[in-house]
Amino acid sequence: GPSGHRQRCQNMFSLSKFVAISSCLFFIISFFNSTTTDKNGINQFEQASKCKEIQDNILSSLINKKRYSEDYFLYMVTKLQNCTWIKRLEECVKFRSELASCCDAVHNFVASQNNTPLGSNMSYEVDNKKTIRITEDIFRMLPMSSPLSAYPFKNCAVVGNGGILKNSSCGAEIDRSDFVFRCNLPPTTGNFSKDVGNKTNLVTVNPSIIAQKYNKLKEKKTKFLENIAVYGDAFLLLPAFSFRSNTATSFKVYQTLKEFKATQRAIFFHPTYLKSLAQFWRTKGVKAYRLSSGFMIMSAALELCENVKVYGFWPFSKSTEKMPISHHYYDNQLPKPGFHAMPKEYNQILQLHGKGILKLQFGKCESE
Repeated sequence: GPSGHRQRCQNMFSLSKFVAISSCLFFIISFFNSTTTDKNGINQFEQASKCKEIQDNILSSLINKKRYSEDYFLYMVTKLQNCTWIKRLEECVKFRSELASCCDAVHNFVASQNNTPLGSNMSYEVDNKKTIRITEDIFRMLPMSSPLSAYPFKNCAVVGNGGILKNSSCGAEIDRSDFVFRCNLPPTTGNFSKDVGNKTNLVTVNPSIIAQKYNKLKEKKTKFLENIAVYGDAFLLLPAFSFRSNTATSFKVYQTLKEFKATQRAIFFHPTYLKSLAQFWRTKGVKAYRLSSGFMIMSAALELCENVKVYGFWPFSKSTEKMPISHHYYDNQLPKPGFHAMPKEYNQILQLHGKGILKLQFGKCESE
């Protein structure tokens, strides 16, 4: 591989070149040393080049690794944690244009009257042999154009539900973001808010939650409306066109909000966007039955926001300090095995962090 080739080239370096370069480097380092030593006495120039090396090594070893042990991941995360994160604009622009050309979240993330013609047959995302006819009734539920048209949002927080958020004190930082994405109707009030904040601009809704918790809104409508009141005027994003079994429940959420003149608005993922996105990540090695909703949201945020910071993404049972961590910050209910490929997704998020495309929050947030 390229690293082996690089190693051979380095070995061919003659001693005289090495001496010349060393003295040159020594001069540069002494020059930097006089101005940039941090509080630990670590030279920042050395630190930066060491971190660049760590990040590149991590990227290549993560790309080449077939099996991921939790301990190996934690070792990598520990190394990354000690490096100062730097946004790399050219990497951001490159990745955003890759996403735009495959998926185009700006126009296609949400089903709208612009991208979903009246009378057309829409294919489901996962049950793709099945279609649904876009009737007048369905068409009327869709916004005219993408409701996220105020894009690009400057600073976005994508908040996962990982147990790593417990006692993180990240709430204030999350709430300062211009746009906050959350997943699966998580709790944000009471004792949780100091860790997770309570600002929400968009929250995904898994129809199975509506089925289990609110009996598909055949009743318990008031309980549902009371529980979602905490999200203010957020968008509730539903996968109405992913599985045929999701459609009726998703529409019911829309109708319930409308019937009770709630401040929240129901919007639907566009199935073609999700299909394109799954294809995009498949080429990068994420081959799951289905991407997790957090990963879908993170991908859209990378197109819709200038700066993306990711919180609460932690698919491990312990912290880097080997302390046990619950699956969610509010419970320890584990997902269906084999449904999502969390370590594979996390691998990609670590790479995006290492390349300076998004910033991943690993532990506690700095208090003001």
